[in-house]
Amino acid sequence: MREDLLSSVLSDLNGTSADIEASGIISTDGLMMASLLPQGMDEDRVGAMSAAMLSLGDRTAQELARGELEQVLIKGNNGYVLMTYAGKQAVLTVMAKPNAKLGLIFLDVKRAAANVAQMI
Repeated sequence: MREDLLSSVLSDLNGTSADIEASGIISTDGLMMASLLPQGMDEDRVGAMSAAMLSLGDRTAQELARGELEQVLIKGNNGYVLMTYAGKQAVLTVMAKPNAKLGLIFLDVKRAAANVAQMI
């Protein structure tokens, strides 16, 4: 039941922008809780990498006195990966197109993460 609710949040998120290509909700230990990923993309790998990157970002923010981590943004030739905490025990990961309007995506992801945090 909870997975259905989480999948519903992801469906709503992906529907807010044509620039969002994929999304997932991952526990902070790297286990996929719900996802809308393209065919052929390995859920376990996405989960493990998301948790690892957010943990590294968290440590970096602390070590460099930047305060509490809000999000990690990765930009590559083929688009963006945005990771943000969704409560204390989950990570929301979003993959977006290279020409994505990031301001709108940041806003939508923040709302979705707040919804997920309430469910978990």
